[in-house]
Amino acid sequence: MAESHRTAHVALAHHFENLEQQREASAIGMWVFLITEVMFFGGLFTGYTVYRAYDPVNAIVFAEASRHLDINLGAINTVVLICSSLTMALAVYGSQIGNRRRTLWALTLTMLLGATFLVIKFFEYHHKFEQGLIPGSGFKYDGAHPDKAQLFFSFYFAMTGLHALHMVIGLGILSVLVVMTLRDRFSPEYHSPVELSGLYWHFVDIVWIFLFPLLYLIGWHIG
Repeated sequence: MAESHRTAHVALAHHFENLEQQREASAIGMWVFLITEVMFFGGLFTGYTVYRAYDPVNAIVFAEASRHLDINLGAINTVVLICSSLTMALAVYGSQIGNRRRTLWALTLTMLLGATFLVIKFFEYHHKFEQGLIPGSGFKYDGAHPDKAQLFFSFYFAMTGLHALHMVIGLGILSVLVVMTLRDRFSPEYHSPVELSGLYWHFVDIVWIFLFPLLYLIGWHIG
């Protein structure tokens, strides 16, 4: 019986009866993890919203400070991540139909797009460093209420930095998937690692969809 279980499929863990049960358990685990991530990012979003809403001066200063962000680079990164969600979905589909070549190029494109996002974000951070807009003792802001502007940039770096960290983790996960794809580990019967990694990647992309307007677009109404 045990020997039959072992030979059922090389990817089947010993504590599962079949691949479908293993897939369902893995999916539940990933959704639970994503819920904790929603709560994690939700705390930052809530803090940002409360500080901005409770004081009218904060709302004005946050909008003015937002104009120091490069909206063009932010928009480009938004498009990059939307495209990466498409290529990730194609990778999932490729693994589902057992097309190793499609899975491989889609994963590779997703990684390239993710790396492009991080490179652009690095240049954004470097520009803020040159402007002296890094929160801390060396913070420089020419507008009114520099303390409140520093609060905005503290949220900016905390939220976008945490998001970038998730992107780096995602790239690490995708690199493992590429290796597994090259070793022909996925098939129509077993492709849950690609599916679950796709859920994680889409979540990270969605977080940015909220970050972009909250951080980059709030200063648009200022002439």
